[in-house]
Amino acid sequence: MSRRRFHILVALLCTGLWAGAIWLGHSSGHLRFLDRLESALTDVRMLARGVKAPPDLVTIVAIDDAIVKLGGTYPLPRAEIAKIIEAITRLEPKVIAIDLLLIDKGPADGDAALAQSLAAGPTVLAAAAVFSNTVQPSADSDGPLARLPKADRFLLPLPAFADRAEVGIANVATGQTGTPLSVPMLFRTRDKIELSFPLRVASIAIDQPLTIEPDRLRFGDWPIATASDYALPISYYGPRQTIRTISAANLVDGQIDMEAIRGRIVVLGATATGAGDFFPTPFDSLMPGVEIISTAITHLVAGDGLVRNQTVRIAGAITAILLPMLLVGLLVWRRNPIGLVAVTAVVLAWAVANTVAFAHGIWLDAATTIAAAAPPLMLFGAVQLWSGRRSAQHLAVQNRLLEQFQTPGLQKWLTRDPDFLLAPVRQNAAVVFVDLSGFTSLSETLDPDATRGLLKEFHALVDKEATRCGGMITSFLGDGAMILFGLPEPAEDDAARAAECSIALCVRTESWIEALPPTTANRIGFKIGAHFGPIVASRLGGRNHQHITATGDTVNVASRLMEVAASHDVRLALSDTLRIAAQRTGARLKTGSLAGPVEARIRGRSGTLTVWLWRSERPTLDQRTHPDAAE
Repeated sequence: MSRRRFHILVALLCTGLWAGAIWLGHSSGHLRFLDRLESALTDVRMLARGVKAPPDLVTIVAIDDAIVKLGGTYPLPRAEIAKIIEAITRLEPKVIAIDLLLIDKGPADGDAALAQSLAAGPTVLAAAAVFSNTVQPSADSDGPLARLPKADRFLLPLPAFADRAEVGIANVATGQTGTPLSVPMLFRTRDKIELSFPLRVASIAIDQPLTIEPDRLRFGDWPIATASDYALPISYYGPRQTIRTISAANLVDGQIDMEAIRGRIVVLGATATGAGDFFPTPFDSLMPGVEIISTAITHLVAGDGLVRNQTVRIAGAITAILLPMLLVGLLVWRRNPIGLVAVTAVVLAWAVANTVAFAHGIWLDAATTIAAAAPPLMLFGAVQLWSGRRSAQHLAVQNRLLEQFQTPGLQKWLTRDPDFLLAPVRQNAAVVFVDLSGFTSLSETLDPDATRGLLKEFHALVDKEATRCGGMITSFLGDGAMILFGLPEPAEDDAARAAECSIALCVRTESWIEALPPTTANRIGFKIGAHFGPIVASRLGGRNHQHITATGDTVNVASRLMEVAASHDVRLALSDTLRIAAQRTGARLKTGSLAGPVEARIRGRSGTLTVWLWRSERPTLDQRTHPDAAE
């Protein structure tokens, strides 16, 4: 027991160390393959959560195919964009967010019209960050802002536009599957930090001061649910246009409900074919970037985004370490199907809990936990399987050893029904006795090894024929054996198989004796008796040792029929009762050597019994159905 406990402790310790290493490696950014797995699992959990109605805070005004057709070209002329902004402004939105890059000069009149429209109300313009691998870390790379996205430069709107509006960086962070999983809230270059486009829009809409703290962002006293790197996790509400979307063409024509704009955040962006700003999401293979930005803005204003802060990460780390240890411990606790069921139940419970938490806005890492749990579980399971296989091999050896003392069919039956024959059972059965004659006097002249070898060959011959015919050897009686047909349960062809076995034993035993040395073959013979009728099957013996046998008149008659065979100088005496029972099943005895019938007296019984005698030829039992039996 102490050795087993030591192995358990070692397994749990190794599992805990492995899980801790996986968590540290992933949190340090070294196990990037887990990001792809986490991205895929995030999609699955979002689909499992289903479509969710977004808060009615944001309206998207789409520069779609309809407005492009009216304008005649894409990108739209600045003058046309100005008209759209003016139409929005007239409906009194809370803030207008323009998700278009206005970084190049256009026609002077168009730029002037657009600049004038921007000054009419609170407006935020989109800018972009340009990244490369050549950016060097700044002097404060070890500070709290070290994990911010580091850009080469920012592509800002033209000064004529930027002077009349706020500016925010509109980049999103995509996972390895291409799906945007988060939107960075802060961006940096060597000497500058810029707010993201959604954060800038939300700060104007909420009208609360933005505070940047070492581990979080706040609007006034209200914390923003960002991750540790100031990134806002995205939880998609559904497919495209789940957030209310109206066509800019309808807006310009005055064909929209005024309440869709008034007092709301309006995001103007492109959804036209060929715009190029599309991303795959769990609900939609092509979602416009403007809707992803709108989703982030909604999260910031409504506070309904995914929580993946330091507390959630600590909970994920604890789960990633303790769950593998628990699963391995369950395998150790029960090395049988109960252990596997317990492991499966725990894994399913964790998966359900993780999915439910995600649906309620808590993003617990799944990929790290799986990577921490799967290898130890598979390794320990393989060790358990190997150990179980060794145990099974050991049991198989013991089973084969037991089969030498018990009929295999009966052994399997006892395994299924341990109470078999605890109460005696009365039934019909066929009984065959076989015995060597002259063996006792022969054994007096042989050495013990030769006697044992001769007896072993005979027993093997009897066992082979009894097994082939489906009989059960209840016992080897020195130089004889008792074979029963009807256990562990009676069958219609018990008598037919007993007759076949009897005749086959005659043929095989004669051949075996003829092959012995003449000095031995001339001194031994054999006799067989076979009968069919009612028996009482039961277990006999004490508490620690029992054997299964049959008793009754049928058994006694079968034994005495060997005397009848000896008195008639034949090998086999087979009762007519057995022959008739065999023929009822359609079996046919070819009677080349089976002679009779004769009326024989049975010692200890009154009257006579009709008996058939087997002589020197070799008849067989034909299983072909036939209406009569030719004797």
